[in-house]
Amino acid sequence: MIQKVFSKNVRNFLQLLCDNDDISLFDEVCKALKELEMTPEQKESTAVLTYVEAPSDEQLAGIKSFIAKEFRNQNIRLEMVQDASLKSGFVLKVGSKEYDWSEKARIEQLKSSIAKAVSSGKTTASEEGILSILQADIKDFELAVKDKEIGVVNWVGDGIANVDGIDHAFYGEIVVFDSGVKGMVQDVRRDEVGVILFGSDVTVKEGSKVARTGKMAGVPVGEGFLGRIVDALGSPIDDKGDIQADGYRPVECEAPGITERKSVSVPMETGLLSIDSMFPIGRGQRELIIGDRQTGKTAIATDTIINQKGKDVICIYVAIGQKASTIAKLVNTLKTAGAMDYTTIVSATAADPAPLQYIAPYAGTAMAEYFMHNGKDVLIIYDDLSKHAVAYRAISLLLERSPGREAYPGDVFYLHSRLLERSSRLSPEAGGGSITALPIIETQAGDLSAYIPTNVISITDGQIFLESELFFSGQRPAVNVGLSVSRVGGAAQTKAMKKAAGSIRIDLAQYREMEVFTQFSSDLDEMTKEQLAYGKRLMELLKQPLGRPLSMAEQVITLCTATHKLMLDVDVKKIKTFQMDLLGWFENKHPELVNEITEKKALSDELTEDILKAAKEFKEAVWQTQERSKTE
Repeated sequence: MIQKVFSKNVRNFLQLLCDNDDISLFDEVCKALKELEMTPEQKESTAVLTYVEAPSDEQLAGIKSFIAKEFRNQNIRLEMVQDASLKSGFVLKVGSKEYDWSEKARIEQLKSSIAKAVSSGKTTASEEGILSILQADIKDFELAVKDKEIGVVNWVGDGIANVDGIDHAFYGEIVVFDSGVKGMVQDVRRDEVGVILFGSDVTVKEGSKVARTGKMAGVPVGEGFLGRIVDALGSPIDDKGDIQADGYRPVECEAPGITERKSVSVPMETGLLSIDSMFPIGRGQRELIIGDRQTGKTAIATDTIINQKGKDVICIYVAIGQKASTIAKLVNTLKTAGAMDYTTIVSATAADPAPLQYIAPYAGTAMAEYFMHNGKDVLIIYDDLSKHAVAYRAISLLLERSPGREAYPGDVFYLHSRLLERSSRLSPEAGGGSITALPIIETQAGDLSAYIPTNVISITDGQIFLESELFFSGQRPAVNVGLSVSRVGGAAQTKAMKKAAGSIRIDLAQYREMEVFTQFSSDLDEMTKEQLAYGKRLMELLKQPLGRPLSMAEQVITLCTATHKLMLDVDVKKIKTFQMDLLGWFENKHPELVNEITEKKALSDELTEDILKAAKEFKEAVWQTQERSKTE
């Protein structure tokens, strides 16, 4: 009889329920199946009332009247379901909307109000503080009953959940699962929405309820974040307690318009001679740092942060998909240099799910925008956007979006353009602040023509290309002079630096070319020999140890001395020693020259002569004497 009545699939299903001792769930399964088969019109014509104690006839009449008035439909059928977990009261669900009059909701609202008061600093988390809230709130507490649009999870896995029943959710909206995990709507389809989870998906299961919040994804911002390490959602992860936030900003925000911007004219000094002299960066610029792994990309970013000490620049370092040990090492370096006081670390490690890695740079930019709109200058580093693109690719593939080149989705270009366009220098009318972005991209075997590198190169205002061969030959920072460029930084370069640098870039390019052609030749004329000797010493000068950024005055003195060929007779191996001793001599014997360069930021002919005179004095009185004594 059973074989005649039921199909094979149904029989297998009943067998499975019996085998797992889940036959008690049969009624619920049938109910869920019935709901799935309903059309949207049928769903909205049925209301479900969940209660602890059955309502009286008077209450029931009131509920029916409320439904008829709210949904303008007199023919909505009311189903009754008992649920003791509500403690008391009842919950009404009509279609995707839910009205909660239960004691459970009352408790949740009280918990939320206590947490809000504690986080806002209005009270403490002590017993006295919480009791004061309870005394104030319970006295005239009214349960705020709002219609909530409720959906149901129909699939979950790998930090992604597909939700059915939320018909009015918008892109970027925050939704809350019944387990407390938050997510963001990332994909809006005809029948369902794709949600990325900002937490573990262990507690989220098929059938879990999801509620809309009507709020865009955002992060807390404020002065309290300086010197702290936070995750992609702005929560502290450095065991130093809660952070007092001054506001809340959406992670996705429209970039400043053309009229709100001002051209780049103020330098953002890195302290690295090779960059500040040849590829200067200005405040409000986006300069890409690109190269293979282990070529010193993060080192340039770290030195730039250290160099901002005392320059009224706030730094934000966004670590995407990095090892936790690498971030810990960076934090230690910044603490040693005293740079953590004005720096915020936004961390989304390799162990974090792809959604958090995806949201991290946008969260970091939202924090930077708070300071920018308050008239401050901000330096933000994205380390790195290659891993960010990979995280976005993982999310997109899980959301079943069409893959394109290298399996990246079609909007991967827009992914980075809408991020980097938010970095700008605002006009005085708009606040006058700025965000300078140093995005980092990792290449494979120096391939600049790969998909992600070409995308980001086209968005940024120049790139600093680090070459593996140079790095392994000892040239650090390993900046390739030919392939690196700054498209707007020259306008921000100080007059002193511009004049001191002179034709150093051309000289280095000529040296590299000449070195290739003359490496097999033994018979060279004197001019060629001199040019090669000059180029070798320039290359040696551009080498710079980690954590030793040079001030603008130190760079100008170094370049002036070098370009006027005063180092030609110094042994190549001793060039760095000569440079450091020379700068120490200027600091002790001629501080007036250092101060004049720093204050005027210009290099007159008289000042140049004074610098060269002092350099010759050092060379004759100190350096040559030292060298003679060593040889003797």
